[in-house]
Amino acid sequence: MRYDENYKSWRDSTTNFYNRIKYIPISSDKNVYVSFGGEARLEAVNFNNEDWGRLGIGHNDFLLQRYDFHADMHLSERIRIFGQLRSALQGGRKNGPRPIDEDQLNIQNLFLDFKIWNDQKQTLTLRAGRQEIDYGSGRLISVREGPNARLYFTGAKLMYSSERLFLDGFVMMADTTYTGVFDNKTVKQANLWGAYSKIIIPKAGNADLYYLGIGRDQSVFEEGHEKELRHTVGGRLWKYGGGFIYNLEAAYQFGKFGSGNIRAWTGSLDIGYLFENIKFKPSINLRNDYISGDRNAGDGKLETFNPLYPKGGYFGFSPQIGPVNLIDIHPYGTLALLANLNLQLDVVFNWRYSLNDGIYRPSASLNLAGSGSEKRYIGTAYLASLVYGFNKFISMNTGIQYFKTGGFIDDIISESKDGLFINTRAVFKF
Repeated sequence: MRYDENYKSWRDSTTNFYNRIKYIPISSDKNVYVSFGGEARLEAVNFNNEDWGRLGIGHNDFLLQRYDFHADMHLSERIRIFGQLRSALQGGRKNGPRPIDEDQLNIQNLFLDFKIWNDQKQTLTLRAGRQEIDYGSGRLISVREGPNARLYFTGAKLMYSSERLFLDGFVMMADTTYTGVFDNKTVKQANLWGAYSKIIIPKAGNADLYYLGIGRDQSVFEEGHEKELRHTVGGRLWKYGGGFIYNLEAAYQFGKFGSGNIRAWTGSLDIGYLFENIKFKPSINLRNDYISGDRNAGDGKLETFNPLYPKGGYFGFSPQIGPVNLIDIHPYGTLALLANLNLQLDVVFNWRYSLNDGIYRPSASLNLAGSGSEKRYIGTAYLASLVYGFNKFISMNTGIQYFKTGGFIDDIISESKDGLFINTRAVFKF
């Protein structure tokens, strides 16, 4: 999150051009200043048998580009304005850009921060305007960094922070995104609201507690197309770093889908161990998710979990299955081959939770209806990725993902084919 960067400590540093653009004093006392930054990202993609051959495209090569530039102006100790322009471009994809691929030019962030209360240990800040938001491990609210076009919202957020407690309350509107220049539309009604807290527990880790609400004029599940009002309450316990690491999360949902009731849930376990004192600092990890699906098609009730605005790559860097109606077992491991070169290997086994519900895309939109098949197993994804950091400005990563179809996909798609995804991404940030 570029708006979290703070260069105030650089006020007396003018050793080179980079330092000078990160802190540019405007007032004689240097308390009023502006900071500039940006990013260029290029990604070459090779996709074979997207949607397991159903689209009939086969081999698909395309290029994704993303550019952004931001300015962070501090007008006083209490007032700050942050603005960011972003351009996401796609070229060469045979079936055209997906919603996650292209937004030619937009205002990604433009907000004002006002510190209502500020002392050495506590702050209370009001943020108003267009802004990116990201919480927890990205299972429910994420900027969606992996795809070319990141998410943003327009609204207001009240943020409290102290040494051990961080609490946000917010009301947001999600824009309708189009592929052109400054053509996105604000819905002009609140469709995301809630509160999210993070509590630091000394020597034990961290705890997140949250409530999230959404309202949508029309949502699409295998159960049907209806107006949706959904409330989510959940919690997360987590600890990263050396030794034993864990990330445990559970959430329950209730509300209305048309005239019917919503009752849905999810539970996730991610545990591992990082061997900091062994060569290559290996880690071994196991993730297991249970995500509810609809039990009885056509009864008007909805048990399908809605992941709201999820992180696209939670189940792999280019997942073909979203976090809806899903059971997965996901062992993975990492190796620090060099100080700036990291390898990760994953295997993801996927089943449908309910045989009366289908499978969904990473965006949570319905992909394949499932009531016509009694097969539970969806398929197995094998992944490998390398990340190399040349320096603090330039990084590169490459990955490969092979998806072996299971009985459900073979049952639903005639002459289904295994999928292969290969990408290489270079990023320059300043």
